[in-house]
Amino acid sequence: MTRPKAETIHVEDRDVKVSKPDKELFPDDDVSKGDVIEHYRTVADVMLPHLAGRPLTMRRFPDGIDEEGFFQKHASEYFPDWVRVVEVPQRSEEGTVRHVVCEDEAALVYLANQNTVEFHIWLSTMDDLDHPDRLVIDIDPPKGADVDTLRSVARRIRDAYAEIGLAPYTQATGGRGFHVAAPLDRSADFDAVRGLAADLADRLAARDPDLLTTEQRKNKRGDRIFLDVNRNAYGQTFIAPYSLRARPGASVATPLDWSELGRATPGGSTIATMRRRLAHKAADPWADMDAHAASAAEARERFDALER
Repeated sequence: MTRPKAETIHVEDRDVKVSKPDKELFPDDDVSKGDVIEHYRTVADVMLPHLAGRPLTMRRFPDGIDEEGFFQKHASEYFPDWVRVVEVPQRSEEGTVRHVVCEDEAALVYLANQNTVEFHIWLSTMDDLDHPDRLVIDIDPPKGADVDTLRSVARRIRDAYAEIGLAPYTQATGGRGFHVAAPLDRSADFDAVRGLAADLADRLAARDPDLLTTEQRKNKRGDRIFLDVNRNAYGQTFIAPYSLRARPGASVATPLDWSELGRATPGGSTIATMRRRLAHKAADPWADMDAHAASAAEARERFDALER
């Protein structure tokens, strides 16, 4: 359907002007900016709780994903005043970054109109930036890795979390792998959480060194699966649940029930299938995460006891 060159969408109590809704952002998939906006409206109810309170990094593609895009941390000066912008202290240098915090559907639509394809979020929230409420291990495979193997690795991480009292949740990243996340009670700082994640990953890699690695240098990994814990640091991000990915196929980062993992692939959910998934699935698999938040310090004690 041909859309007009500009249209106004009434969202909540806002009128959001959408420019060039027919612009193809995924040319090979015939997915336009209007389609991207419609996706974010479709997932708003399940996505916004995962964005709430979290500094946001946007990945924007003004000329579509076949052209070079860019990551944007600083909110643009022209963003309307009803889009929440917060001053976030930097750690590597003086000053602050003016991050967007996306907390309502109107802001989600506005940012999608700015050609934001991907939404990346912090592991901590504005009310306590130094203490994460998420721990994440990213399963980062080499090209051609077998999906059954990736599923097996996700289950190994799940079991390692559970063994030390962390509640494991998984997400198909929409890219090449899976995330395994755990909710935390924010009693530990990033250094402690990153240390715990790194030690968990190291132990898993040591048990299967031909398959898994925590080697930071790509040229040292060979064809092994990298267990990436680098997101567990101040200012680092991971892909938000229900975010599109800037990849052919218009895949979507998708939280999964563990019972779904055996049928899931990293990029199996797409903009074309997400509406159907939400219509048939009663609840977001990550909706209850915070009710299961655990202490990283207590998890560390259990981990150390297992190592002794």
